[in-house]
Amino acid sequence: MSLRVLLRAIFIPVLLAVMVAACAGQTFSSLADFVGSNGSGPYTAPLVQGRDGNFYGTTSYGGTNCAPYGCGTIFKITPAGVLTTLYSFCDEEYCPDGNTPDSGLVLGSDGNFYGTTTQGGASDEHGGTVFKVTPAGQLTTLYSFCQQSNCTDGSFPIGGLIQGTDGNFYGTTFSGGTGDAQYCDGGCGSIFKLTPAGVLTTLHTFAGYPVDGSGPSAGLLQAANGKFYGTTTNGGAYLASCVLGCGTVFEFASNGSYSEFYSFGGYTGDAAAPHAPLAIGNDGAFYGTGLEGGSEGAGSIFRITASGSESLLYSFCSQSNCDDGQLPYAGLSLGTDRNFYGATEAGGAYTAGSIFRITSKGDLTTLYSFCSDGYPHCPDGAALYAGVVQGTSGAFCGLTNSGGGTTGSDDGTVFKLSVDLGDFVKPVESAGKVGASIGILGSFPAGVESVSFNGAPANGVTSTRTFLIARVPAGATSGYITVTESGRTLQSNVPFHVIQ
Repeated sequence: MSLRVLLRAIFIPVLLAVMVAACAGQTFSSLADFVGSNGSGPYTAPLVQGRDGNFYGTTSYGGTNCAPYGCGTIFKITPAGVLTTLYSFCDEEYCPDGNTPDSGLVLGSDGNFYGTTTQGGASDEHGGTVFKVTPAGQLTTLYSFCQQSNCTDGSFPIGGLIQGTDGNFYGTTFSGGTGDAQYCDGGCGSIFKLTPAGVLTTLHTFAGYPVDGSGPSAGLLQAANGKFYGTTTNGGAYLASCVLGCGTVFEFASNGSYSEFYSFGGYTGDAAAPHAPLAIGNDGAFYGTGLEGGSEGAGSIFRITASGSESLLYSFCSQSNCDDGQLPYAGLSLGTDRNFYGATEAGGAYTAGSIFRITSKGDLTTLYSFCSDGYPHCPDGAALYAGVVQGTSGAFCGLTNSGGGTTGSDDGTVFKLSVDLGDFVKPVESAGKVGASIGILGSFPAGVESVSFNGAPANGVTSTRTFLIARVPAGATSGYITVTESGRTLQSNVPFHVIQ
């Protein structure tokens, strides 16, 4: 029995009020419950904020097709907690539109959302797809994996997508490819590039132990140098510590140039089995989580410099009875206070998972423990596989895989955690050349007065109450974007990089 199925059998929901105080200066809110027909079991799929200020996401199961469990959904939820199902997968026989979207969505520069399903597609029922969906729920399948013999183009794209600065989409597949099957039954996975029109190029095929990683479960990150960075769950140089290898960090360029960045050592006090994307800190280093490893084998948080020097920041289950949490499937999210925020699938004060904050030096604080009303009910949710995302209001939003307050349901929840961080603006594109039009998310109820890129005034500004577009001005340099609205100044959460 899989861990997800086991958790579904354990946690039984009951109805409870939605507002729970976490601790001083922090407020936890349950926004909505999944009940099967509107979705069920969001897995490693973090939410994403759209141009309209709402959040969008996927559930692995549920919806109106594929009874009794469902083939998954795409949904929208407002900041007030009104949830709308936009699309139910497997809308046609044999699921050519895909099914089981385990990963989340990415907001494209065109205002639409892009994502992957791990199964279905026109080529093979187990291959998976890449799709585009409008904010209104109109879905277009862009690519079906396993078009090539033996799925050499990849299969099971569990990690999701990012849009590169060149406008193309980049992602990974967990299996398929042309790698040696000795350590990877069905292939070791691949890295791919996909144009907005759906033309796929395989950039790298993983080979597995001992020369390469295998089984990438996470999406990618594009750094300021234009290169992409990611993790593999298995493979690497240390097979003895982990049955299939402890995983790796890798680096590659859009032209396909690839190199292994670091091999995890696992139970020698190192991290192991990273299932989530990396995050970049203010110091330019990469930060991430390992599902395993650490001094107690309950999961870990690591830091790795741009030169490949790695250090273990935190080992979970270091507090009695794992009050700090254990099994961090989810990655880290850099908050506007320059600390990282994350979640664990299990552990915490009530054994159902936790939300935590950690500094770049490794000081961890547990912010909230799920199932606070007591096992086995968990009306506030349980089992976090996806990370938390900071919306432009300053609060963090996320999903639980099970639990919920609606009687008879155990399908997961949507929640919000406010930690007294204020409004900010978030650029959709991380980089651009002078003259490029950049989308910026935020809240501008009184209208935008000015926009600047690291102090250089922008022109060509158009705005709505939740979104604006501005052109990168001549003379702009890399740095933070600021927006002035009704006498207040909002700063971007991350620096914007001007491509020379």
